[in-house]
Amino acid sequence: MDIQNKVGVITGGGSGIGRATARYLAKAGASIVIADIDAQMGAESVRLIEADGGRALFVKTDVTIENDARRMLEAAVDKFGRLDILHNNAGIGLGPPGYPDAPLELWRLVLDIDLQAVILGCCLAAPIMTRLGGGVIINTSSMAGLYPHVQDPIYAAVKAGVVNLTYSLAGWASERKIRVNCVCPGITDTPMVRRGIEMATAAGMIMSWVPAKMVQPEEVADAIGTLIRDDSLYGRALEVRPTGRRLVDTPGAPRAKA
Repeated sequence: MDIQNKVGVITGGGSGIGRATARYLAKAGASIVIADIDAQMGAESVRLIEADGGRALFVKTDVTIENDARRMLEAAVDKFGRLDILHNNAGIGLGPPGYPDAPLELWRLVLDIDLQAVILGCCLAAPIMTRLGGGVIINTSSMAGLYPHVQDPIYAAVKAGVVNLTYSLAGWASERKIRVNCVCPGITDTPMVRRGIEMATAAGMIMSWVPAKMVQPEEVADAIGTLIRDDSLYGRALEVRPTGRRLVDTPGAPRAKA
């Protein structure tokens, strides 16, 4: 897909990977809806895009609420006339004291934001994109969704769910003309990650899992641009490390023996 003149919705677009992706797509010629629960940060993302000569709109959104999620998608069509790209990016981590000591309501919130909201976003975008001729959905997962992540098992579980959801929606490419892929970054230098490191350090946790070099949000945004542009990719996971990218081999179901 050519990004020029397309319309994208970015959840969690107020900071980190979401903001970097929004600015990347806007510079490539797309009009952007920034969806975020933080109005101040969302408005700042819009300001940055407009300062670069792009077009953007902020919609305050709690991605776990159906009406909010529906409203952010409808805003794209109402304001810019289309919905071509959805980046399901909003996410949080559990943080100290971690599982199983964290309160039940906190790890349920991680499930709601990091997985259920992605499922909801795909569900609500599908009929709109289908009606308008197709589109691209990019889900933000993590390398924690591909490999064990003992520091935050709940985060690992929900991100693995995002990966398998993406694999399982590969059929939408032929059925609906919607390509669904996911990006799986390593530890990325975002405000959320910085806060998590600070909290873990204050709690006396061993920080050996923090790499010497973190992935930059702009590197993830560039990888997302690749997933959007390459029409041959659907139902795929793209791993992003400080050392480069790797398309993950999609697992298949075991075949019955003759």
